[in-house]
Amino acid sequence: MGLIVEDKTIVIPGEEVAEGMDFLPAAGTYREGDKIIASKVGLLNVDGRLIKLIPMSGRYMPKRNDVIIGKVIDISMSGWRIELNSAYTAMLNVKDATSEFIGRGEDLTQFYAIGDYVVAKVINVTSQKLVDLATKGPGLRRIRGGRIISVAPTKVPRIIGKSGSMVGMIKDATGTKITVGQNGLVWIQGEPEKEILVVNTIRKIETESHVSGLTDVIKAYLISLGLEVRNEQSQPVEFENQQQ
Repeated sequence: MGLIVEDKTIVIPGEEVAEGMDFLPAAGTYREGDKIIASKVGLLNVDGRLIKLIPMSGRYMPKRNDVIIGKVIDISMSGWRIELNSAYTAMLNVKDATSEFIGRGEDLTQFYAIGDYVVAKVINVTSQKLVDLATKGPGLRRIRGGRIISVAPTKVPRIIGKSGSMVGMIKDATGTKITVGQNGLVWIQGEPEKEILVVNTIRKIETESHVSGLTDVIKAYLISLGLEVRNEQSQPVEFENQQQ
């Protein structure tokens, strides 16, 4: 009785993952008699008594309070249309963009122009999937310089790590600034060669996200690149929004 499949194992639909009543089914799993069964392909995640699956792929689904990186794709009288790396776009209204007074008919490109990337917070998602954003708040801003890469949104939790530990380790080792959006866009800024090291490290996390002890794997990888990795990370911040 108990777990049939080890934590952080990839499972397929119909596979039995646990037996007995010690565990409760959560996202991606269901109970059949005294067994918990996977309903989709995913990475098994055991959180206390809860058993859930982390999808291996999929588009980003906006959720309230998510911090994302988006691209300005249109400007209207009332604000900016933002691409989310999702099936849905979002609206950044003038009143949620800045604390400055913006007069009617004022040129909004002085704040955000088409093609700009912004770090924004999801403040509302309606049942029709209309998404509203805000760029007022700590760490929310227009992005300048650096490079942006796209990762699978389902891999974001592994890239961030517990309480920001993984991304904090990478930042400290490479001396770069990193912002990870929940929608799978990542901004990296630092010396060009260090930016490339960060990209390669993030790609390695994506590829090996199912591996247990991933933090130790990435630590060894960074050391192999000749980088210094401290045992204690200095104040890792989730989503790395406060690094400037």
